[in-house]
Amino acid sequence: MNLHSGAVLILSGPSGAGKSSLIKKISDDIGDYYFSISTTTRPIRKGEVEGVHYHFVSVDEFKEDIKNDHFLEYAVVHGNYYGTSLKPVKEALNAGKLVIFDIDVQGNTAVKNRLSDISTSVFITPPTLSELKKRLENRSTDSKEVIDARIKMAKREIQRVSEYDYLVVNDDLDVAAATLKLIAIAAKLKIPTEEINDFVQKWEDIEY
Repeated sequence: MNLHSGAVLILSGPSGAGKSSLIKKISDDIGDYYFSISTTTRPIRKGEVEGVHYHFVSVDEFKEDIKNDHFLEYAVVHGNYYGTSLKPVKEALNAGKLVIFDIDVQGNTAVKNRLSDISTSVFITPPTLSELKKRLENRSTDSKEVIDARIKMAKREIQRVSEYDYLVVNDDLDVAAATLKLIAIAAKLKIPTEEINDFVQKWEDIEY
């Protein structure tokens, strides 16, 4: 069966769960993929690169894109706008690539509403809230106020884990990466409803 469309892998989880580390660890083993870079209004951090980590825009620019329906999904997180631009996602899917999203629970709902039959979702988390707090403090990139806000957000998001296809507990990076690799490979095999229907019609090639 020749599949021409791509697939979507949604990754969610609290900041500090290790999503970026996991993607980096499996990137050479999951075939051709496109990592969807979010657009955000938050200030660029030290070490971040425009077009690599995020597309950084002003609030006015972001609101203009909302008005023009240029986002697959968007949300306000900790006072900043984050969104997923439609055009590069469509291009990657048409090229048959696996499109990987790193988005929050609201984004997961929005993407599934539009791309449910080609989407696989994974919630990634440290084993406990205390471990998450320790990781956030150890990376020394956020103020205490931001860390407290992230902790509160994580407590809300963990209540929606049942909305995801898979839960990956990132206690051991190698074990979590091996699990995520299998999920990513399986995600690429998910067949859209339209293609299944086409196959069934072609399969019935004789009258009986």
